This record gives sequence, C-alpha cells and structure tokens, in this order.
Amino acid sequence: MTLGTIGGFELVRPIGSGGMGEVFFAVSPTADRVALKVIRRHLIEAPTVRERFAAEVDNLKLVFGSRVARLEDADPYADPAWLAVEYVPGATLRQHVDARGPLPLPLAAMAGAMLADGLTKVHQVGLLHRDLKPQNIILGPDGPKLIDFGLAVLIDRNDFLTQPGALVGTPAYMSPEQVRGERDLTPAADIYGLAATLVFALTGHGLYPPTNSWNLLLRITEPTDLPDLSGVPAELVQVLGAMLAHDPGARPGLDDVRSRLLAVATASSGVGVPELRQQVADLTYDVDAELHVPPDLEDPKQDPEGDPTAGRDTGPEPESTASPDAPERPAASRPDVTWLVDKIRRQYARRSTL
Repeated sequence: MTLGTIGGFELVRPIGSGGMGEVFFAVSPTADRVALKVIRRHLIEAPTVRERFAAEVDNLKLVFGSRVARLEDADPYADPAWLAVEYVPGATLRQHVDARGPLPLPLAAMAGAMLADGLTKVHQVGLLHRDLKPQNIILGPDGPKLIDFGLAVLIDRNDFLTQPGALVGTPAYMSPEQVRGERDLTPAADIYGLAATLVFALTGHGLYPPTNSWNLLLRITEPTDLPDLSGVPAELVQVLGAMLAHDPGARPGLDDVRSRLLAVATASSGVGVPELRQQVADLTYDVDAELHVPPDLEDPKQDPEGDPTAGRDTGPEPESTASPDAPERPAASRPDVTWLVDKIRRQYARRSTL
C-alpha cells in the first residue's frame, strides 16, 4: 500500500519535512529509490517563483560528483511542484551526533574536506547550497553527501518566521549576510555554513546558545558577538574561526579549506587519506537506517524469455526407475562447433583489436 503517485513515483512513506516541503521515500516504475520533495504551495505561488525554481532545477541537472545527491527528476510547474533526488541510505549528521556523540577530530576534519569537495562541484555550476546544516548531510556507505542544495532560494527572508518562534530553514547555520536577507550571496555563505556544521559535528552544540528566534537572528548579525567555539579542538580553531568571519570577503576559499582540513586529519590520525575515507564510512554509516523497496514494488527477477524454472528450487532429483542391469544410455550428441572456434581464432589473428 503506497501513499499515491507523483510524477510516476510511488510514494512509500514520509521521511521528513522542512521549511520547503514534505519529503517522501519513493520508488520509480523500475524500482529506483529516490527522495521526493513536494514543495510547499505558499513558497511556489508568488510571482516568478516557479520560474526561479525551474532555473534552479536546470542548474541542479549540472551538478555532479560523489559528494552530492544527484537529481533524478522534477516538475516545477506541477501542482504541487516537486523534485526527486537520489536516495542516500544512512543517518543524517544531526542524527548521528545526537545518538552517538561528536565525531573524533580526524574523522570530522576528513568529512569536512570531503564536503568541501562537494560544495566545490555545486559552486562550479553557479549554484549555492544556501542551507548547509547537519540535517542536510547524509552519512552514507561511501561517506558524507550533501542534500537539498539550491532549494533555499525559494525561501525569502520574510519566511524565516511563519509565526512567533517558528523557524523555516535553520538560521543557526546561516551566515550573517543570509540572515540580513542580502540577495547577492557568494560561495562564502556556504563556507560559513560548512564551518557551523563542523562545529556541531565536533562539539554537539551550535554557534550560539539556544534562544528565541529574533534574538538568535540579532546575535548572528552582530559583528562583535562572536560564535561559540568552545570544545573545538585547538587544531581546528583557527581555520573554523576564519571560515566564520563576519565579513564574507575575509573567509578562505574552498581549496584552502580542504587543504587545511586534510592536513589536520592526516596529522592527527597518523594515517593517509584513503584509510581516513574508509574510516569515515565505516564509523558513521548506519546500515539500520537504510530503507528498502517494498516487496510488492520490486522488479521481477525472472527473465520472461528465459526458463521459467531457472533459479527455482524444484525439489530433489527424481530417483531413476531404470534397472541397474540396464545398458547405459548414450549421452545426447552435441553439435560440432570446432569450425566456428577456428574461424574466430583466424579473425582474431588478423585483427588484434577485435
């Protein structure tokens, strides 16, 4: 039993909700697993928003790399508008830290370097993430992956608060320029979000103490109110502090960030990058969090043109009813194909590239 169909995908179960819409675990007609997000109507009804969303979808089609969840399909003009991305099994970074505590220094630094790679791919196509936070990072079987990149463009500053105390999006991880509602954001906004996310991964707390929404927004935009880096290992205080600079122009670029994080990861662990990558995957992937295609939606495993009994247990072989003294039956004759073998050998000898 499913929850209905959108864009040809069967909605199996809800897996989350946020400021931009509801997310469902869904399955394509060929049993591909996707995360399908249904965009909230109030975000899409404003003039030009659907066009902006369509432009973002076009950009998402260009994003590539192993650190981002690829776009599978979307329809910005449907009612409701929706998009489907690759389903990444595993827990979010937020879920992992809440359940098992902060990441060790080498693993957090290595994961940060891998996420910097993902952000680089996003920025290369002229896209920004705009909503980088622990909830938007999945710790998959091959390490961390970014999800929900590009969609925060649908949220206007006025949508941060739908009612007193209710947040849409997560300003606690947004840069000062985002909170101020500046339109011309740069990649520096995502660098701030990455730093805020790594602070949480290392310490389990945010940049500012929990407070009411308006007070939090004011603290983020106050240049003299510095983020709380207590509990951050000394090896990362300098680079994370630079990434959290109030002035976007003072923040380091992603290449610099990746190099510095890798240096810390390898120096603090005493092992190389390949081994660290494997450790990140081994120690953070939660196999129990993976969702599977329901049996009634799985593709047929049997080749309809093949033997209908192939691969099927048909029971024990029937006992022979022939007399033990009966003469042995000759084996079924087989066609002689030696001529074909010789022909192929001759062709191969003449064409070594065959």
